[in-house]
Amino acid sequence: MAFHDIRFPANLSFGALGGPERRTEIVTLANGHEERNTPWEHSRRRYDAGMGLRSLDDLEALIAFFEARRGPLHAFRWKDWADWKSSLPSVATGPVDQILGPGDGVRTTFQLRKRYLSGSQDYWRPIAKPVAGTVTVAIADDPKVEGVEFTVDATTGLVSFVTPPDIGAQVTAGFEFDVPVRFDTDRIAVSLASFKAGEVPDVPVIEVRL
Repeated sequence: MAFHDIRFPANLSFGALGGPERRTEIVTLANGHEERNTPWEHSRRRYDAGMGLRSLDDLEALIAFFEARRGPLHAFRWKDWADWKSSLPSVATGPVDQILGPGDGVRTTFQLRKRYLSGSQDYWRPIAKPVAGTVTVAIADDPKVEGVEFTVDATTGLVSFVTPPDIGAQVTAGFEFDVPVRFDTDRIAVSLASFKAGEVPDVPVIEVRL
């Protein structure tokens, strides 16, 4: 079991169906009221890769990718076209998109993350698989130079500074990212006759915790 640092073909994931999943335990009391709780701090995403298939060449690419990952044995990168960068879909990413945290004069490493805000409530999602070459960083709105003032580990999403940010200085970042996933099936069942008639195979994909 390992993580293969390779992205599922983006042209196939473009038409995929999926999104975030939450687990909520709901108990209805005798008086009709409910008690709700969740064992998950973070959501988990599910997709159907079969929905993106458009041709027999696409099907061949899917099978090759499935076999190279040994089915669900090895995880890989997935581009979620509905949620793949730190900014709004219509806006280019920038170094002040997301807050990573304040400096304390000692800490040099910060985890990439993305904020989801609705009303007064928010959720911070850790980003572990940024796309190499897309991460920009600023300290107190001052853009920094990658490779000189900071480095990014594209396998963990950790940003490391050469010099610790000053106390209270806000560290921000902009980036594109992938979702770490694996196939959620041991088999791909395909009928060419059905495929040519417009039916696509079910190819479930599920996010993995890292």
